[in-house]
Amino acid sequence: MTDIAWIDVALTAARPKALGALLRYFRNLDIAEEAFQEACLRAIRTWPEKGPPRDPTAWLIFVGRNSGIDAVRKQAKTQALPDEDLISDKEDAESDIADRLDESNYRDDILRLLFICCHPDLPATQQIALALRIVSGLSVPQIARAFLVGESAMEQRITRAKARVAKAGVPFETPGPEERAERLSIVSTMIYLIFNEGYSQGDPKREAAAFSDEAIRLGRLLLRIFPGEPEIMGLLALMLLQISRRDARFEANGELVLLEDQDRSRWNHALINEALNLLDKAIRHRRPGPYQLQAAIAAIHSRAKRAEDTDWEEIDLLYRVLERLQPSPVVTLNRAVAISKLKGPEEALRLVETLGEKLDGYFYFHGLRGGLLKQMGRAREAREAFDRAIALANSAAEAAHIRLQIDKLQSEPAHPVAK
Repeated sequence: MTDIAWIDVALTAARPKALGALLRYFRNLDIAEEAFQEACLRAIRTWPEKGPPRDPTAWLIFVGRNSGIDAVRKQAKTQALPDEDLISDKEDAESDIADRLDESNYRDDILRLLFICCHPDLPATQQIALALRIVSGLSVPQIARAFLVGESAMEQRITRAKARVAKAGVPFETPGPEERAERLSIVSTMIYLIFNEGYSQGDPKREAAAFSDEAIRLGRLLLRIFPGEPEIMGLLALMLLQISRRDARFEANGELVLLEDQDRSRWNHALINEALNLLDKAIRHRRPGPYQLQAAIAAIHSRAKRAEDTDWEEIDLLYRVLERLQPSPVVTLNRAVAISKLKGPEEALRLVETLGEKLDGYFYFHGLRGGLLKQMGRAREAREAFDRAIALANSAAEAAHIRLQIDKLQSEPAHPVAK
């Protein structure tokens, strides 16, 4: 068998579970990661000739565990090894590990692996970089290109993140219900950060644009190990609904297309249907959460065949519920869009102006404010808001979109403000 593409797929799929188990054995992230890498190298050397093992994950854990033990012994570490009954060779060690994987609560291994990547002491950029390196297995050069930084700088960022996690200490006990709920919330936030890092990119050829797909893969993984968690269903549904519009979000020249102007026939309706089914399943649990509410808002847009068919009253209601459940100036800013559709730009602007102090450094605040002022014929103020938005743009596509609004502002005659 000369085509080894299937090996890469197998290794990627096995990585979270195998690395999580190795982390539990060695209680050291660097040792676990090196052990897994060594197991992957051996897989690349032996699997093409012998074929895949009956359980690739168990094989990788078995080989990685032995490799890690050898490395620890060679380096004469003073750190104690795991208990002998966990690391001793047995008559059918690979089968034994597979059995223990099935019997043990392996989901806590994966959750722990994800959790250490989003330690609260780490800034968001380090959380994302560490998760992409450790959980997803992306190379440092890949991550560096995505963040538009040098490889050495990214290597240092990841190294500092690992050191901070090691210093803080990682709890290896099986988490109780309350701690697990807390971890799930933090992990979900980290996954959504990864998604947005990719979704905000205008050029789909950029490395970071692929982060959205990786976040969805991690979301699917989380749902497989916690199939009864409605908020994880809501998170995955939200990401699927947003990514379903990917092909319609940008023109061929890279120009951003607003939701109301998108060609809805270009939306991925298979992803939309999957998301809607997930959302319906989540709602039946009667435990609403922020991701479910955001997914429900996205679902309203997805169900509307035309922009003018959008149920803005329902969207406003859902944003009001979200404001009570998770108060945030960004949520209120989004609700202002619904207000503008229902009651006009003047009413929406009154709400937006209350957010100025908190959102002055936020691109979308100034972009929306400029758009509302433009609708009201207040061209000079709109231009000032648009200029501020360009200075805060997250991508070239966002900046180009605002410049287009400025061009329209200059070419259109001013409209008097309605009395």
